[in-house]
Amino acid sequence: MASPLDLDQLRTFIAIVDTGSFTKAAEEVFKTQSAVSMQIRRLEERLGTSLFERSGRSIQVTDAGSRLLVYARRMLSLSRETLSAFDQEAIQGHVRIGLPDDYAERFLPEILARFTRSNPLVELQIACEPSSNLADHVDKGRLDVALVADCTVGLAVPEIVRREPLHFMTSAAHDVHEEAVLPLALGRPNCCWRAEGLKALEAAGRRHKVLFSSWSAQIVASAVLAGLAVGVLPECALRPGMRVLGEQDGFPRLRDNEIGVIRARTADGPVVSALVEHIRDSLANLPASEKAAKPSHLPDTRLVRAQRTRLGPMAAE
Repeated sequence: MASPLDLDQLRTFIAIVDTGSFTKAAEEVFKTQSAVSMQIRRLEERLGTSLFERSGRSIQVTDAGSRLLVYARRMLSLSRETLSAFDQEAIQGHVRIGLPDDYAERFLPEILARFTRSNPLVELQIACEPSSNLADHVDKGRLDVALVADCTVGLAVPEIVRREPLHFMTSAAHDVHEEAVLPLALGRPNCCWRAEGLKALEAAGRRHKVLFSSWSAQIVASAVLAGLAVGVLPECALRPGMRVLGEQDGFPRLRDNEIGVIRARTADGPVVSALVEHIRDSLANLPASEKAAKPSHLPDTRLVRAQRTRLGPMAAE
């Protein structure tokens, strides 16, 4: 019978793929670079195939490496779940988290990946709504934790976990931003991004009209990509086909947007504390160059059920 694969080698392999570097992977798994190289050589010998293509300082995963990556993640996930099932001190239970839809797309994959790796027995219940709604849910105990774009809403004092630029954005294929009366796609009237953009345009004396208004940043982005309007969005909402409008285009600079974490007054258990810690680490470790990158897939887990729910009715326009 063939000997089983070494989980430690698979862990090192995943670290190389995730970091894009043997050197960074060595720091991730607390090994020397030579030890990491040795592990990969042994893994390649065991499988009879090359896992990486090396060109100078850059590395690329081979087709065989891409196939292995799927199995490696599943094997390590199952290993962690097995150990947790026999760990009497493992964190269990459920936690309710809310965040706006654009943050769910950009930040949630990283948060889920980090949290579920460490807490595979915890069920996450996830709501996507505007920041003002989320803050109200936290105040009333319907959510345990919320990631909000507006740190002035609600009663809970937020912890600022990230700052990113706020921009006027337009379609890269249209010139709608050159119209005499600037058409805008913005958030709802109580949206802090909307207020900042309108204040800046009025101070600059730029004529404008609001054509589209929605609590969903995805809808605002759709209007921008279609070339129908200029939007006010954070840098994490930048998509292929969009471009940022700056002072060279006649648009004023906007203040940075603050992202905050708020938690319910009664949510002070280990599950909530662990989730907040992972949110803090996830957002702190996202470099600026990746803000507009396409998010990775959600982790494949068996005991965690990420349920996208809505809590309460959507407010009318």
